[in-house]
Amino acid sequence: MRFCVRSFLFVEREKKMDNNFVDYVKVCCRSGKGGAGSVHFHRDKLTAFGGPDGGNGGRGGHIILRGNKQLWTLIHLKYRKHIIAEGGVNGSSGNKSGKEGGDEYLDVPLGTIARDEETGEIECEITEDGQEIILVPGGRGGMGNANFKNSVQQNPQYAQPGENGKTEWKILELKVLADVGLVGFPNAGKSTLLSVVSAAKPEIANYPFTTLVPNLGIVGYRDHKSFVMADIPGIIEGAHEGKGLGLRFLRHIERNSSLLFLVSCDSKDIVSEYKILLNELKKYNPELLDKKRILGISKADMLDEELENEMTKDLKKRLTGKNKVPFIFFSSASQKNIIQLKDMLWEQLNS
Repeated sequence: MRFCVRSFLFVEREKKMDNNFVDYVKVCCRSGKGGAGSVHFHRDKLTAFGGPDGGNGGRGGHIILRGNKQLWTLIHLKYRKHIIAEGGVNGSSGNKSGKEGGDEYLDVPLGTIARDEETGEIECEITEDGQEIILVPGGRGGMGNANFKNSVQQNPQYAQPGENGKTEWKILELKVLADVGLVGFPNAGKSTLLSVVSAAKPEIANYPFTTLVPNLGIVGYRDHKSFVMADIPGIIEGAHEGKGLGLRFLRHIERNSSLLFLVSCDSKDIVSEYKILLNELKKYNPELLDKKRILGISKADMLDEELENEMTKDLKKRLTGKNKVPFIFFSSASQKNIIQLKDMLWEQLNS
């Protein structure tokens, strides 16, 4: 009965969190049709048979992605499935060009990438506030008959039609931008650490997958400096194949400058757990292994000095070669080595 209640609460909480944090949307984008060129000849009270003066049609509206640092989720696009830009206005007499169709702007958080829905290829990436990228261009306006006048054809009776707009399905994905990403199994102490070193208030409980969405916190450092830390939902073995919350949140790790691997000190084998985490990242994206990383052994308040010294010697022997990584024992509960951990992270970020 307790299991059923917990499962129900887990699902309900996940639905609630998903409603607030959206990092994946699929939208249909339709750019505007270009206006047609005009076929017209100059006429006034003094001119009965004037030359061609048909104006050009206006360009159709673009669909434009725009970076907005005030946003941190794609929730505003979750139910906006169709993005439609205005069409251009037709040209008119007197060589007057038609008005361009209004562009449609899609404000997105920094770290958003756009993929083509059919091919899956990444088309663009938003990384700066105010950055604008044309996602789907509008159709070109047609040229009026005045453009086709020449020595041979003095009175062209034709003009170009406007170019049709494009209708394309796009996938928008958000990859959280942070200086430090926390990587670890469920219940490794990631959320607790974030709550201690920043003002973030992630949900903390003693069961797996308490964290269902990435949480960001600004970590204060010496001399009023700071850096951003991201608590990524726990990884399990097989995450690169979609197990657990795997593929849904592994992409957020790609946007972090440095990775802090967390393994609890009461683990059966700290090095083995670290290697499993490293292997999951490698199978998802080998380039993740190029990122700087630190191994943090959490919940170290449970260790006495003698046991910690023995574990340190063992780790120094085993974490060599390709597996070499700086490590530190710390405790979020007792604040043990928290300052030293911040120093290591800051030095790594600025090395």
